[in-house]
Amino acid sequence: MSNSGKNSKVKVISPMLAVADMDETLDFYASVLGFTVCMRSAQYSIIEKDGATVHFMKADDESVMKAVRGHTEIYIEVDDIGPLWQHVQAYRGQYKITELSERDYGMTEFHINDPNDCLIFVGQETRKPPGME
Repeated sequence: MSNSGKNSKVKVISPMLAVADMDETLDFYASVLGFTVCMRSAQYSIIEKDGATVHFMKADDESVMKAVRGHTEIYIEVDDIGPLWQHVQAYRGQYKITELSERDYGMTEFHINDPNDCLIFVGQETRKPPGME
């Protein structure tokens, strides 16, 4: 078994998500979650916040979106969920948002669906889960 990959340090992992409407998607991540659009085109765009990036690819057709809607999730961990939680309240009529809750795995989080029905978990570690103290 090769050992060659063990010495490579991972610098960043960025999800690459298919989208139906690039402008609507970029507007959601910028206005609702506070990301900055750092590259924009009709076919491929990138957003960034605090060194974390998400890449978006325009879906070739509706069959792609039908396959991924409701089957894509990302987790965004933040250091202070309070201000973001307060900010997203203004979007309750527009997007499906769960209540803020403390989970048994040590995170306080809420969930929100983006315009492509990608479920976004936003969480802050509030305690170490059992067995990880």
